[in-house]
Amino acid sequence: MPVDNPKVLAVIPARGGSKGVLRKNIRMVAGKPLIAYTIAAALAVKNRLHRLIVSTDDAEIAVVAQGYGAEVPFMRPADLGGDRVPMVPVLKHAIQAIEEMDGIKLDWVLLLQPTCPFRAPEDILAALELAAAGGCDSVISVVQVLAHHPILMKKIENDRLLPFMIEEVEGTRRQDYNPPAYMRNGSIYLTRRDNLMNNNSIWGNVIRPYIMPEERSVNVDSEMDMKLVEFMLQDRQQRAGQG
Repeated sequence: MPVDNPKVLAVIPARGGSKGVLRKNIRMVAGKPLIAYTIAAALAVKNRLHRLIVSTDDAEIAVVAQGYGAEVPFMRPADLGGDRVPMVPVLKHAIQAIEEMDGIKLDWVLLLQPTCPFRAPEDILAALELAAAGGCDSVISVVQVLAHHPILMKKIENDRLLPFMIEEVEGTRRQDYNPPAYMRNGSIYLTRRDNLMNNNSIWGNVIRPYIMPEERSVNVDSEMDMKLVEFMLQDRQQRAGQG
């Protein structure tokens, strides 16, 4: 049964030891630290959130996050800061800390990766509305894929190129790829508090998809991604200046 005015904790995880792109969470991109774009999107819908916090093990990241308006009510323990630590224990730690501090029980946890700078406030609001409608354990953002559609995936057996899972008829146009395929874009994970705490799961059994456009689905995992994001943000700023 849907909860009126559910308590939603927004968590931006930002550990200090990123390897693919060093210090990527506070890397300057188009004039701001990367994490600032995610904080701004969440602050724009702050009235729908119980709290917006950054979970970090890094003092510099904490200072930067606070400077852009996020709370850092605790420092993440060192044993939750490694690159092999799953996200579930990080979120469970945040839930336990906030519930103890505020004397409440949360309803939902909103995971916002700082590596997705193009997520818009309306994306977060749409995900919250899907969750409020009930009938799901989580809402996860996805983007439709064409260049990486499963029909294009192949395997090699006995020196022969074969379909990996869906046969591709020669001459198939991309607009005819069927069924449509989607992949998680890493931007929004909204999950029930009890799903995390009791089942150690972010996804749960019933997942509602929230489909985002490709231009808002860029996720920074490499230096090439960082260059793309820099270009896109600068282009956006130029367009805004001309408008």
